[in-house]
Amino acid sequence: MKFNIADFIVELADEQLHNAIKMVDGFQYFYLGDTHIAEQSDLTFFYGTDCPEYKNIEYSFIYHDVNVKGHIGTTANGFRLDLNPADGEPLNLWSVGDDKFYLAGNFSPDMFRFALWVGFGIYISVHGAVAIHSSAILYKERVVIFLGESGTGKSTHTRLWRESITQASLLNDDSPIVRSVDGKVWVYGSPWSGKTPCYRNERYELAGCVRLSQAPYNKIVRLNVLQAYSALHPSAPPQFAYNNHLYDGISKTLGDMIANVPLFHLECLPNAEAAELSCKTIFGE
Repeated sequence: MKFNIADFIVELADEQLHNAIKMVDGFQYFYLGDTHIAEQSDLTFFYGTDCPEYKNIEYSFIYHDVNVKGHIGTTANGFRLDLNPADGEPLNLWSVGDDKFYLAGNFSPDMFRFALWVGFGIYISVHGAVAIHSSAILYKERVVIFLGESGTGKSTHTRLWRESITQASLLNDDSPIVRSVDGKVWVYGSPWSGKTPCYRNERYELAGCVRLSQAPYNKIVRLNVLQAYSALHPSAPPQFAYNNHLYDGISKTLGDMIANVPLFHLECLPNAEAAELSCKTIFGE
């Protein structure tokens, strides 16, 4: 089975993975179908049996505030991810080289989806793309991404855009893919959209980025280069920040974003006036 995600061809090569992906919402919108079976894959996931030992564990975390402990690090030939639920079998992901990933263990839909996100994220990090934790709004054939920590109000703000700004629509509500291609920065929908089922297999040019913070008023300011990088960096995948090879690639993509589009900080109330202010600032209306 092959999927087109952000113009990367992703293949799931074995029957065990075919069965698992059918239980995960969103991927069906990116499925290429049998007519594309001969198309060259950029990265391939296989069913695996012999998970290699860690050379170094680089990052440990709790997945989605539930009782699943995660670890990511390097092996002799690539990267390894472990997801260990309190009850049940763990899931292991590991890579061999740049474009081959293996999965074994617990293919529960939630963990399987996240493992694919990690494998995909590892690959694209060094190929001019990154998944940005954000909510992405589409307006007049361009996209604005709203950044902020969980609970800041990203989804609320994009909902206010949709309610108060004609023709605004949601592209993705958790993990759009940002890709730099030939001097332009594009935003793609993805199969990973958090709690909001918004799976659009589309791409649009990036118009701007806005970091949100809650305030008793509405105020927006444009950020300088240093401030812009500080605003973007926390929304890049933390799982990859401790590996120099991956983060060098991510930093280049973040740099391309800063060089090509404006970044803003919006202190705001959860009201229509805040959405109208950010729209007017970016689109001039």
